[in-house]
Amino acid sequence: MNNIKIGNLIKTLRIKKDMTQKEIGDMLNVSDKTISKWETGNGLPDISILSSLSEVLDTQIDYLLTGEISTNDNKGGNMKNTKFYVCDKCDNIIISTNEINASCCSSPLKELNVSDSLDKELIKVDFIDNEFYVHMDHAMTKENYISFIAYVTYDKVYLNKLYPEGNAEARFRYSGRGIFYAYSKTEGLYMKKY
Repeated sequence: MNNIKIGNLIKTLRIKKDMTQKEIGDMLNVSDKTISKWETGNGLPDISILSSLSEVLDTQIDYLLTGEISTNDNKGGNMKNTKFYVCDKCDNIIISTNEINASCCSSPLKELNVSDSLDKELIKVDFIDNEFYVHMDHAMTKENYISFIAYVTYDKVYLNKLYPEGNAEARFRYSGRGIFYAYSKTEGLYMKKY
């Protein structure tokens, strides 16, 4: 443990709360000199007081033990941020939870965006036997077909790849509220929240 780092964190958090060393000490039943020792790195809080100190400073105990506040800079990883990329040449589908630089067949891929001009009501969702039956009235010709239907929940992505001359439909086991997507190369990306 790095006494200086821990002391600096305690001091920073105390100042952020606009409190004096005496005020913190009174709340923890220790002297202001004890708080000063901690802040200067000449001592550390006893393990028995860490829980109370973390409450007073509105921080986590593990931050007090390391002297660092970890921030979650991960902007990805959240399924609500799911992005779809499709190759125009081979119809390969890439799914990501963050913006990426993707390429396929030697060409860069662009993120698919939901088109405001597409009628989201074309995606029909029926709940049958604990499953979502997702379907669309679509011709499904080789020139214009729905190439995938996806179901995105807060922690999962389900995707059914579709092919010309098949049906524009998919079944997904119920996994909570979510967003349904359907993609046609000529029309774009449809979206419907459910």
